[in-house]
Amino acid sequence: MSTTAAVLKKIPIEQVRKLDMSKLDWPMIAGLAIAIAATIAGIAATGVKAAYFLQPAGVLIVAGGTLGVTILTTPLASLLHSAQRVAALVWTQDCDRRALVEQIMRIVKPARSMGLVSIEPMIAGVENAFLRDSLLIMLDVKKRSDLHSALEMKLRLTERQGLADAKVLEVAGGFAPTIGVLGTVVGLIDVLRQFANLSSVAGGVGTAFVSTIYGLGLANLILLPAAHRIHARVAEAFETHEMIMEGVLCIFDSMHPSLVRERLNFFVRKSESK
Repeated sequence: MSTTAAVLKKIPIEQVRKLDMSKLDWPMIAGLAIAIAATIAGIAATGVKAAYFLQPAGVLIVAGGTLGVTILTTPLASLLHSAQRVAALVWTQDCDRRALVEQIMRIVKPARSMGLVSIEPMIAGVENAFLRDSLLIMLDVKKRSDLHSALEMKLRLTERQGLADAKVLEVAGGFAPTIGVLGTVVGLIDVLRQFANLSSVAGGVGTAFVSTIYGLGLANLILLPAAHRIHARVAEAFETHEMIMEGVLCIFDSMHPSLVRERLNFFVRKSESK
């Protein structure tokens, strides 16, 4: 198998491979905490005891049902990949594009003066996985058109994998409220079994609807926000990968370093203007 084929075959989650364990994504964690705290505070403001909302049967139906349906609708490999992506959301993945430009520029000069083969020993020291793989592809092709096609394919596959990971959560988020309603129906059936005791019916109806709250909360406080977060990170990574692709093509073309820097700085200015 050629280097190009091997690189394109693996679509790693760079966020998982290169986690900065010291940097939690505090905005995301704070947002989740605020949403959950506000929901709990709103419930508490009604005067209803918290124990009233602790229904093991509802948790079992909603959590188990949502997980089961997600497994049913998603291939196992995709499910595991999505789980890894979700785990990576806890940590920030800020990419310093200026530092990445400098790293590319350190490769541009020897590649232009001594040829592409001269940079092969430098590739192992490249930290960014997409840049490292792209440079390996560059050394494996002879034509610029082949390089452009290979890099574009890798770019699209990486983006598609991220969107597929988000889709898993979106599907789960779509089913969770419906399964919550299912739990509510089950609770109402149990209530109707005790219809002769009106006091039990009154309390049981409220208890039954807790499953709906579980389904809505799981979907709208966890699953769907996580999916949107993945979309945002994929979009940000896509622009960084576009910059890397442009840099690698410039290296292949033996472009003058000043022109390469100007082209790459366009992506830096674009990110800083947001």
